[in-house]
Amino acid sequence: MFKNKILLISGGTGSFGKSVLTRFIKSDISEIRIFSRDEKKQEDLRKFYNNSKLKFFIGDVRDYQSIKSALREVDYVFHAAALKQVPSCEFYPLEAVKTNILGTENLLQSSIEQGVKKVVCLSTDKAVYPINAMGMSKSMMEKIVIAKARESKQTLICITRYGNVMGSRGSVIPLFLNQIKSNIPLTITDPNMTRFMMTLQDAVDLVLFAFYNAKTGDILVQRAKATTIQNLSNSILNLLKIPNYPSKIIGTRHGEKLYETLVSREEMALAKKLKNFYKIPPDLRNLNYDKYFNTGNLKISNSSEYTSHNADQLGEKQMKKMLLQVDCMKDYLKKNSKKN
Repeated sequence: MFKNKILLISGGTGSFGKSVLTRFIKSDISEIRIFSRDEKKQEDLRKFYNNSKLKFFIGDVRDYQSIKSALREVDYVFHAAALKQVPSCEFYPLEAVKTNILGTENLLQSSIEQGVKKVVCLSTDKAVYPINAMGMSKSMMEKIVIAKARESKQTLICITRYGNVMGSRGSVIPLFLNQIKSNIPLTITDPNMTRFMMTLQDAVDLVLFAFYNAKTGDILVQRAKATTIQNLSNSILNLLKIPNYPSKIIGTRHGEKLYETLVSREEMALAKKLKNFYKIPPDLRNLNYDKYFNTGNLKISNSSEYTSHNADQLGEKQMKKMLLQVDCMKDYLKKNSKKN
């Protein structure tokens, strides 16, 4: 389906975008457009790949005209542009609204107007039962996507939702490695806190699965495994052969949950299992309010949400295997093996 087609990746200089490039750059795709506002990272990618298939567009999803211009003649879009850091969104919630909500509206409206065939939007487990500004903005982003999907006849619009992407910018694994480099104790929020774990390749696989299998308005979720923060930190330290490295418990941070939810109870009543994924169809009810007041779903009463507490848990052996797929972990091990 990608042969001789043009793909645009919004936020394409981030961890996800670079993983997509690794997967696609040698394929028979015609062109990959990287749309972002970071000219330095675009220049780094241009030099690293030195490939005529890559085209770079400076712009911001907040700016309707810049995204509209970049979408001309595009066939497919992977929408990864977002503000993703919980603390920064807590301090500047309006910025999260501008990028995650209004930026998504701009991208989708432009995609529909330009005749894009498919748009896959990336969301997060923090959008389910959100308690922080980042999760709330992503939850609203999902609502925007589903509303647009109802309207769109030609452009297929869908969502992927996933948990922690291991090694991505601002995530806990690079934080722990930097603390070890600086010879300071690891900061553990709550040893029993759980998170879903996915590699960057898992994230790309999920987006491609959605691309091939989703209908408009669908949410696709990988049935990921989870781990405690204690198991994650122990696995890192044992992999680095420093099991007695000091750590300190700092408590739950502002805007943080004890566990994350990938599929809500209400969604589980509708979800369908496809291989290692859940497919959640959209609510396509119209504005006939009788349906909201007089029609319910008994399945919801008997459903349970899919959380990082009740998901299959990774043992230390499995955790180590996943860690060895993470670039920052591989780089750290490589540099330290040379020193020794």
